[in-house]
Amino acid sequence: MADNADRNLPASAKKIRKARQEGNVPRSRDLGHFVAMGLAAALLFTAMPSLASYSQRLLADGLTFDHSVIASPQIAGEHAVGLFTRGFMVVLIVGGLFMVAGVVANIAFGGWNLTMKAVAPNFGKLNPIAGFGRLFNFHQLVTVLKASLLAIAVGFAGTMYLKAHFAELGGVLQADLPDGLATVGRTLAAGFLSMLLVLAAWAGFDVFWQKKTYMDKLKMSREEQKQEHKESEGNVEVKAKMKQKMREMAKRRMMKAVPAADIVVMNPTHYAVALKYDQEAAGAPRVVAKGTDRLAMRIRDLARDAGVPVLEAPPLARALYTHVEIDGEVPTVLFAAVAQVLAWVYQLRATPNLNLRAPNVNVPPELDPLTGGPKPKRRRPPRAASATAE
Repeated sequence: MADNADRNLPASAKKIRKARQEGNVPRSRDLGHFVAMGLAAALLFTAMPSLASYSQRLLADGLTFDHSVIASPQIAGEHAVGLFTRGFMVVLIVGGLFMVAGVVANIAFGGWNLTMKAVAPNFGKLNPIAGFGRLFNFHQLVTVLKASLLAIAVGFAGTMYLKAHFAELGGVLQADLPDGLATVGRTLAAGFLSMLLVLAAWAGFDVFWQKKTYMDKLKMSREEQKQEHKESEGNVEVKAKMKQKMREMAKRRMMKAVPAADIVVMNPTHYAVALKYDQEAAGAPRVVAKGTDRLAMRIRDLARDAGVPVLEAPPLARALYTHVEIDGEVPTVLFAAVAQVLAWVYQLRATPNLNLRAPNVNVPPELDPLTGGPKPKRRRPPRAASATAE
């Protein structure tokens, strides 16, 4: 396992995804506190009169008794249950709002993450020695320090606001009761908002800090990155062997197509291209095999053994090898040259004993790599593949 000092590379998407699957996601408690306090402020300024009126009616109904309630225990019980239900509905609604606010705050920062690994039993956490160490680690010390600084900052903001409005609060003693209560309410509400602003700034800092801490914990070393790359992309040696096998299979299929070709066009020692034309199909002639150097010699030998004509036409061989892939059709610009070659083949088949002169094939200079066209890609197989081919 790499040391923490070696983990200086950013976490990959795979590692972040794995951490989320294990229930490890960034969370900010202070953001949840700010959302809860903000909701409390919203209820204070919007729903508080209605809640106060409702609570007043509930209290009045609770202190009101008539003869039937006193005389019948059953009616008294039903009356008590009704009062409890009405009071519980208020608590349920307000508590539900705070619960939804907490969930929304967590989803807004860390995203939705549903996993059962986080709640799975971990008996290693029952070790009291390890638990004692977790109480005094660096992360816990930072958490305690942050909570202490937040309490100091919020308390200082509230204290400074009350100090600035202390004279205004002192005048309440000389005012009428309704006016005095209104003044106290406005002053406390404004002080509450000042503390809420401090909490908002602190929550913004905590979101940044938690995100940075989370990404720092997931940083990777170079060895871990290489190992992950191997796991995701597969072992390089295995992939190389698979590619080699695929090349060998493709080469075998290509060589099997040579005996069925119509003609093999060659540059005497460097290029060989086998052509096949299906008269029943509507397409153009196709290149069924091609190769260079030793592979070209093998294509030539297979063609001669199968009785396939071999024509030395270097410009056409070079152009076909460069511009046409295996199983690809001959391009339009080479139709005339290929047609000459196929016509010679058909005449040769019709009169095998006639000594026909090989056609003089003309190829556009821009298609011949020797006279200015694009150079062919000479793909030399690796040594292992060459040894197999030989």
